[in-house]
Amino acid sequence: MTASRTIVRVSGVTRTFRMGKVDVQALKGVDLEIFAGEYISIMGPSGSGKSTLFNMIGGLDKPTDGKVFIDEVDIAQLDAYELAWLRNRKIGYIFQTFNIIPVMTALENITLPMIFAGMSNDDATRKGLELLDMVGLGARRDHKPLELSGGQQQRVAIARALANDPSIILADEPTGNLDLTTGEDIIRLLRSLSTERGVTVISATHDYKMLNVSDRVVWVRDGRVDTVESRDELNISVGGIHTPAAPPE
Repeated sequence: MTASRTIVRVSGVTRTFRMGKVDVQALKGVDLEIFAGEYISIMGPSGSGKSTLFNMIGGLDKPTDGKVFIDEVDIAQLDAYELAWLRNRKIGYIFQTFNIIPVMTALENITLPMIFAGMSNDDATRKGLELLDMVGLGARRDHKPLELSGGQQQRVAIARALANDPSIILADEPTGNLDLTTGEDIIRLLRSLSTERGVTVISATHDYKMLNVSDRVVWVRDGRVDTVESRDELNISVGGIHTPAAPPE
């Protein structure tokens, strides 16, 4: 892909947690740029700092030091209202455990963020139905989560993440609770959001199938960005099969 404007910039970010009497440094001076429309996979072993970096980018946590910029806005400087607005309008979240509301139908789960953003019920319903059709669940609009398979619930979560036309989708282990075939379907759907809608997709994942669709892979190890590899460097293509070696020590 041709690099465009920088949409996410992580500059010198550290994150230290207090665990009992010990300080644990989860991130150690991370620098990273992500461009608009990219599909990025953040990968690394458990405890590497991958999830902490993901949470920093999404404004779910604040750096101990350093800065995170979304569209050149330092999100740590936003007050609670401004941060809530940014999350509602610019970022869509997809979680491993789906996090859709069990007492609401598929359509109601999708329309809720739009109503929070001030859209009328009629307009939210119209757009919600369009999104359900887009993820292949138009016939399931009135089904509640327990009446849906895991893959269908994740599709509802993806549609909900798109409700307010975000420029960034943050997907945390989006295939972690899915079987192989369903996981591949979700990966292809996420990739289509990048290629067809120009959405920046950032996924924290252990799923090596993500490499098949990523523009770049950010390998995290011991709280640092170890390497960043493009698809060309990984020698794969969209839809290809690739079994990578472990990132360098």
